[in-house]
Parts: sequence; C-alpha cells; structure tokens
Amino acid sequence: MNNSNLPGAVARYASVDALRGLTVAAMLLVNDAGDWGHVYAALEHAPWHGCRPADFIFPLFLFIVGVSIQLALVPRRDAGIDAGELARVALVRATRIVALGLALHLAATLLIDGRAFRLFGVLQRIGLCFAAAGVVALYLRPRTQWLVIGALLAGYAALLGFGGGFDERTNLAARIDTALLGRLAYQFDPATGYAFDPEGILSTLGALATTLVGVRAGAWLRAGRVDLLIRGGLAAMALGLAWSFVLPLNKALWTPSYVAWTGGFSLFALALAHLLIDRRGWPPIGRAFGVNAIGAYAGAWLMVCVLAWLGLDRWLYRTLFAEPMTPLFGPYVPSAAWAVAFTALWWSLAAWADRRRWYWKI
Repeated sequence: MNNSNLPGAVARYASVDALRGLTVAAMLLVNDAGDWGHVYAALEHAPWHGCRPADFIFPLFLFIVGVSIQLALVPRRDAGIDAGELARVALVRATRIVALGLALHLAATLLIDGRAFRLFGVLQRIGLCFAAAGVVALYLRPRTQWLVIGALLAGYAALLGFGGGFDERTNLAARIDTALLGRLAYQFDPATGYAFDPEGILSTLGALATTLVGVRAGAWLRAGRVDLLIRGGLAAMALGLAWSFVLPLNKALWTPSYVAWTGGFSLFALALAHLLIDRRGWPPIGRAFGVNAIGAYAGAWLMVCVLAWLGLDRWLYRTLFAEPMTPLFGPYVPSAAWAVAFTALWWSLAAWADRRRWYWKI
C-alpha cells in the first residue's frame, strides 16, 4: 500500500513498489480473460485443492501489505509518534479500502446484468487485514507477533480439521458463509441455500497470517537481512509442502499450508527484488503501477463494468481479437491477448499518471 498519506516521513524501497505493481498487473491479467471458456491453466486458479501460478498473486499482494505496514508505521512509532494516532490513521484508511470494495461491488451489480451484490471481496479482505496487522505491528513485540502467526495457523488448522474437513460443500468456512452471508456470498445456490466466498469470513484468519508474515519480512528488510528472507522462504515452503500432505493447499480456504507455501515464495520474491533493484540498481519495473495500486485496480474494475453496461466488451473482443485470431491460433490465444492488452492499457495509464506525479491516495 502507498504510505505517503500517513504522518511523518520514512524511506521507500523501490523494490517494494515494483513488486506491488507487478502483483497488481498480474491481478488484472488473471481477472480479465477475453473468453472465460478458454483460459490457459496458468492463468486460472486451481478449481479447489492445489496451487497454480495464479494462486500466488493475492497472497503476494497481502504479504506486501504487511511489508508496507512495517515500513510505514513502525519507524514512525519508533521516532516518537503516538501509536494510538498511527493506529487511528491506519484504521480509517482500512475503512476506506473496505468502503471502496463495497462501492465497486455495487457498481458491478448496477452495471452488469445478472451480477448479484457481494459483501466480501478482494479490497474488503485487504482492508480487514491492513487494519488487524497494523494494530499488531504497532502494539505487539516481534516475538509476540510470531506467536500470533503461529496461533492463527494452528487454530485455523484445528477449526478446519475438526469442523468438517476440506470438502467443498461441508467445510466449516462454507457452513459459516452459508449461515451468515447467504445471497451476499460469491457463490450461492438458491435451491440448497449453500453459500461460499473465497474471501469470506473464516478464511480471513489465514489471510491475516499471510499479512503478518509480511510484517516480519519487512522488519528483516529494514535490517538488511536478506539472508533471513531467503532462509525464511526456504523454511516456509518446506513447511507448506510437508503440511500439504495432511492439510491441502487451497486458496479458496486459504489453508495454513497455503499460507506457508505462498509465504515462502513471497519471501524469495522480496529478497530477489531487493537485491536486484535496491542494491544492484536494476530498473524498478512495475513501480508506476505499485504507487497507484488501488487506483489502477479500481479503475480497471470500473472500466470492465462500464464496457459491459454499454455492450462494448463483447463487440471489442469479437472484432479485435476473436475473429482475426481464432482461425490462426485457436480460441485460447485471443482470450489471453485480450487480457494482455487490457493490462498493458492500465500499465500505460499508470506510467502516464506517475510521470505527472498524480497519485490516488485512499
């Protein structure tokens, strides 16, 4: 998250901005296929258990949220700014992020035929995790933060394991979403009343653990301990892999094994970005996206809604991509080409805004 609207001044890491921007670009690439019936497997989430390349994107973003909390809030607290004031600012910002997520879902409901309103979602999850992780980072010591991470993972594993297992229909997260969200969930079956949301209530425990791993990684980054990022990444991925034999990797449930597996990957990604960009001076590709992450995500969402409302999305896809490309390459290439073009458009808009120093803060 962009930290410039918080009180006080702290150093920025170009590597963190670049990594955040690349993650947002990957989100747009995965979320905006031209034809959802023809999507390459690498650009789709695992249907239930498993972890495909697309399943690393959201946990990496939440991990970076945690890193940014460490870089933005903790130095200001250490410099003497009241922790309560910093917590208040962080909670207000988190509320705004959640409100924006709700507004985007309302826009989708109003502009896209057949789109039901959804209470939870990506921005709502980001806001909730930002709020909780910010309070933990400000008020708890590092050792206690690790204990919180361990308690979240162990407690959530126990809830899932003893609460009905990991079946798509009978797991505890789905039962809670069915009871509390119903029609407001991402998935809802009117015939059975079954509801489930991949950004739902119970799985937020796993997402919060991911964010807190980012908080601790940010402390290692501030201390210049790249060795700890690499060793921590190796240990986390080993733990996630071993754990997956009894607790499946599952993004929709955000299982503890998934937290460890994707957390290890995120630690490696941060170490590599820091070494190449901050230390060796490589260009921070993606930085323009990263400093306007929420603006780019929200703008892209609204563009999709407006194009659908005007009926232009299908016409543009058919005219510019499907009809000329399908006879030559088959249906998968034009579908991916649309996603690439859409992402490139927003990449260009973010770069244009960055050159003019236009940044949308929330």
